[in-house]
Amino acid sequence: MFDAVLIANRGEIAIRIIRACRELGVRSVAVYSEVDRDAPHVRLADEAHLLGPAAAAESYLNVDKILEVAREAGVDAIHPGYGFLSENADFADAVTEAGLTFVGPPGEAIRMMGDKLTARDVALKAEVPVVPGTQEPTDDPEEAVKFGDQYGYPVAVKAMFGGGGRGMKVVKDAASMREALEAAQREAQAAFGRGECYLERYLERPRHIEIQVLGDLDGTMIHLGERDCSLQRRHQKLVEEAPAAGITQDLRDRIGQAAIKVAKVMGYHNAGTCEFLLDSDGETFYFLEMNTRLQVEHPVTEMVTGVDLAQEQLRIASGEGMSYRQEDIELRGSSIEVRINAEEPAANFVPTPGHITRLVPPLGPFVRFDTGAESDYEVPRDYDSMIGKLIVWGADRDQARGRMRRALDELVIEGIPTTVPFHRLAMRNEQFAAGEHSTVSVETEWDLSTLEPQAPSTPGEEPDGPSRDVTVEVGGRRLSVRVFGELAAGGGGGGRGTGGGAKRRKRGGAGGGGKAAAATEDLVAPMQGTVVKYAVEEGAQVTTGDLVVVLEAMKMENNITAHRDGTVTSVGFAAGDVVESGAILARIESGGEDA
Repeated sequence: MFDAVLIANRGEIAIRIIRACRELGVRSVAVYSEVDRDAPHVRLADEAHLLGPAAAAESYLNVDKILEVAREAGVDAIHPGYGFLSENADFADAVTEAGLTFVGPPGEAIRMMGDKLTARDVALKAEVPVVPGTQEPTDDPEEAVKFGDQYGYPVAVKAMFGGGGRGMKVVKDAASMREALEAAQREAQAAFGRGECYLERYLERPRHIEIQVLGDLDGTMIHLGERDCSLQRRHQKLVEEAPAAGITQDLRDRIGQAAIKVAKVMGYHNAGTCEFLLDSDGETFYFLEMNTRLQVEHPVTEMVTGVDLAQEQLRIASGEGMSYRQEDIELRGSSIEVRINAEEPAANFVPTPGHITRLVPPLGPFVRFDTGAESDYEVPRDYDSMIGKLIVWGADRDQARGRMRRALDELVIEGIPTTVPFHRLAMRNEQFAAGEHSTVSVETEWDLSTLEPQAPSTPGEEPDGPSRDVTVEVGGRRLSVRVFGELAAGGGGGGRGTGGGAKRRKRGGAGGGGKAAAATEDLVAPMQGTVVKYAVEEGAQVTTGDLVVVLEAMKMENNITAHRDGTVTSVGFAAGDVVESGAILARIESGGEDA
């Protein structure tokens, strides 16, 4: 086993690997950007080294600096986690060339799967079916329209070197193709440094089923069953579970063997995940892509198999070999994971970076909370929006859902809006309970109108003066109430006072409270972000729903559309400008009276 491992990542995945190292007696070395100086993963590691500024390109994506730190720290190996450099073949090769071990597959395997078109060729060579699509990248809208005419709409425009829903757009008609292709290329370039995109027939109502594989250095390859990751928005996963509801053992075996075939053709080793789309007939499946790394949702597989995937990664990479054979893998019970993101579900999941004033994880049997956040933690806007992952296990799926409902009710995250309200709704949704959901359910089939905007706190603001929580008894029943003004300042009472500095939470949208209300004509930013481009110029006529400006926030592009019909009389910013939540992006004036 290694003496020391550098974790080239941040947040909850860095902590996950630090814990695996500690249990194996391996020294862990963390790295961090300037904005992560006080992050929990920095404190938990045996030692930590500064990489550079907050911008990922100057810190977590800075290969030369990471290798320099690795040499200074005297490590044997580098674990990339997920995201950042985890699927960068050049990085894997550079680690190896530096005389260190890359905890993951060889660079050539990453290269084959990093290019989605090459990945399709690998699957075809392995005699595994793929969704019909182009064999070459394209930036020509006319060619893309011809593909749509041939195979029908909708069409998926997908980043060749992407993943996690970034750089993917679904096009419903020929008129939307040009804008979608350009947006996918921009998003892919920003997220992955490569903007090439290809086209694929978009299945209308599939399930997203993926298979976890483990490969040894001697060529042994096993799979650990499937996960269902169908609950998504913007093609990014919200809820994952293992095993998938309604999957027969025959289908599990067929998809599992397909994943092993793909992995063997490419000479794969270490942990990886083959992703498939299961068509609405419940039997026909297509290879989608392979993630050549540890997945965000790996805990649900750990919960139902008892296999510590992070430790197996380290064992395989060090040459110790796998601890399991295929016949050792048995799925027991059911596990569900929900991603706790800094997003406002009531406002189309807009990102909500900011200050977490209080975080209390749930406890109890078979409950796990993986996070890189804590009370008094600032969620930076520079990285993705995930705060943590709540995972539960149950003897069956219904018990797991019940346990998740209880755990979500116990989870406390104050200060910023999160996806917790959505997850509470999801666990009670009849379609999800029946296992009849698909990848399009959240965005096209579910009613999210009951989700109310959460109340983010605004540092320094005391709209109603000081406040304090106190406990009272009314008719022998214990109640917790919040008092304001003189009652709060006067002290007394035996409750859990928050002190005179506590703030009353204002009802508001994802952008936070405290800003003056915008005029009817003003189109305001629903989030903090960076202007990518304006789709209109001053003087343009727009109707409600027309695209006005594209904002990038937490690595995702967000289309900001016109809130009314009228004429664009002013444009507030330019491409590249950073805007705060509530900033006036444009003014749209109407010729008549306001509605």
